Amino acid sequence: MTLTSQAIVILAKLFSGFTVRWVDCQPDTCQRIYFANHTSHLDAVVLWSALPRNIRAVTRPVAAKDYWSKGWLKPHMARSFNALLIDRKKIKVHHSPIDIMIKEIGDIYSLIVFPEGGRSSGEEVGEFKSGLYYLGKKRPDLELMPVYIDNVNRILPRGEFLPVPLLSCITVGPPIFLEAGEPKADFLDRARKAVLSLKED
Repeated sequence: MTLTSQAIVILAKLFSGFTVRWVDCQPDTCQRIYFANHTSHLDAVVLWSALPRNIRAVTRPVAAKDYWSKGWLKPHMARSFNALLIDRKKIKVHHSPIDIMIKEIGDIYSLIVFPEGGRSSGEEVGEFKSGLYYLGKKRPDLELMPVYIDNVNRILPRGEFLPVPLLSCITVGPPIFLEAGEPKADFLDRARKAVLSLKED
């Protein structure tokens, strides 16, 4: 882990004060897709930093290229936590974001994804887009791990640049899998409810 990576983990812990709960599951380096609610640009950084060091080494957050490519600091940070940057504006049919993710993870890496697509207000979890369904369909061997991130949106509110130190909680729940023949809408609804259940836990 580079010095910048270590600094990111320390700063994420300092500003978010995160605690991590593993509910009916355990940390593991096996390939997984961590899918979480999305309320802040810091979500990917905080969730990645909250993983044990050996798991961080093989986990790549999926992030928006248009945001993380601006300036000099964001691209440097993105490289430091090995982010997989997706261009949301230049999507090609035969080179889709899902195809890119599948290719990039190979048989080694896990991913952190945010199925809502954009950020929500933090009051509720928005409807999930289809990406998680297709990841589960193309790689049925991967554990799909629901994650609920609480309070990170208040650390870096929408439109703000400087974070405000607060306490946050990250809850990881038991894995789900796409069932044979399960309709896309049913799976996405089940996945969303798996995240919401961790809020109520």
